[in-house]
Amino acid sequence: MIKKLAVFAGLVLATMHLPAYGSYAIYVGKNLTTDGSVFIGGSGDEVSSHWLEIVPAMDYPAGATMTVGVTPEAVMPGTLMQIPQVAHTLRHLTMNYSEYEGFPPPLTNGGLNEHNVAARDVWSDSRAELVAMTPNPQTGPQYSDLSRIVMQRATSAREAVRISGELIDRYGYSTYGGNSHMFADENEGWVLLDFAGGQGLWIAQRLGPDDVRMSYPGYIGEIPLDFQQREDFMGSKNFISFAVEQGWFDPDAGKPFNVSEVYGDNPAQYPRDEMEQELRDAAPIDLRRMMNAVRDPRVSKDATGYGQVAQLRANSRPQMNLLWVAPTGSVTAPFIPWRIGIQSVPAEFGKHRYLTKGEATRYVTRDWQIQEATEFAGRTFKRLMYFTCDHPERFLPEVTETLTAFEDRLIREQDQVVATANTLYDAGKDELAAQYLTRYSEESALAGLRLGNALLASIEARTREIYGLRKPQTDTQSELNYQAVKCVNK
Repeated sequence: MIKKLAVFAGLVLATMHLPAYGSYAIYVGKNLTTDGSVFIGGSGDEVSSHWLEIVPAMDYPAGATMTVGVTPEAVMPGTLMQIPQVAHTLRHLTMNYSEYEGFPPPLTNGGLNEHNVAARDVWSDSRAELVAMTPNPQTGPQYSDLSRIVMQRATSAREAVRISGELIDRYGYSTYGGNSHMFADENEGWVLLDFAGGQGLWIAQRLGPDDVRMSYPGYIGEIPLDFQQREDFMGSKNFISFAVEQGWFDPDAGKPFNVSEVYGDNPAQYPRDEMEQELRDAAPIDLRRMMNAVRDPRVSKDATGYGQVAQLRANSRPQMNLLWVAPTGSVTAPFIPWRIGIQSVPAEFGKHRYLTKGEATRYVTRDWQIQEATEFAGRTFKRLMYFTCDHPERFLPEVTETLTAFEDRLIREQDQVVATANTLYDAGKDELAAQYLTRYSEESALAGLRLGNALLASIEARTREIYGLRKPQTDTQSELNYQAVKCVNK
């Protein structure tokens, strides 16, 4: 995620941006897909370590709470607070990560839960005046809190919006400068924007069966002034009135209320408009085409922490809900199928020290010794990316072709996976079904890792012999000389 930095001295005196990259999310409605599925995919852009987790459903006693918000160390400082936890939370799959300054780890951008609700999180900058009026300290849930709570509680995409909005209305919102969420289920999607400023401003728009949307950044255009009476919109009660009070919108001028123009500071990033049109032109979209869009080297790069694609359609059992996850940027990493019914994740795809916050200051404990002894898939595929993207004109086509062939085999196997698991469930052998799903995903993941190692060994050897290994021209990896590692030049 791109994070807007705000320097506080009582009020915000100035803002600056990190290097120009950002999270992205893609939605394709069910009338535009080959089998009536809803597709949602994308990635979060964060520097730190990422790892896959299956989070079980949990029960909490009366009076239980959870911690939300940001700390004084955040660039837009805040104070943590406690809010009530619900009595029961839902099982879900998520990619956790370990660091964004002042945001307590582990952090998440969403994932997929047992009710087939998928969530993505994408930056969406607020206008400078809103950033400047953000309280110091600020309070309320932040983007990761909302993403995690939705995974824990939402039974539909619409409910995900309602839950998020009610939390902002009641507790406020801790921001890094503005943000957005994309939610989807097997029927529809929603885009929600939450704004800086401490005013509790938020707005959400429904994405229907004929819609394609790429959040890069998250955006909403024109909305009706009576949006609160419309089924396709939700938002805070003050959403229009506050803009009028500030002189940012004149309801008597005869112009429509354009959300991104009134409250935002987020022009479209290349290639958002192009990719939206490409997907519309390619409809009907199948899973292969959706994976290709998420993998597109125009958006998938080193900053990309992972890749995700959810194919949302009615399942006879929640255990069969399916999330495809690439362990790091999918431009050079395979999508692996993980179902809600799995019981564990291979050690190689779990948490490791590599790029994990705080690990450089301590030794490995005996408890974590074997976990750390295993290969970390995120690191392996990062290495493959660095070698591939140093000479992408030579190596990227073969990597893409190989990963695509591997994934196509897994896609073809899914009907058999579903039939086998359902047969076991129908026979009352729930434990055997869960073991089967777990073993299948683990074997697929480890096969993908072996494939990655084979590609890495080949491309590393040829790089050494054909091009030699370049040496850094600077002593440190300074942000002043920042150039993102990517496989395209534009």
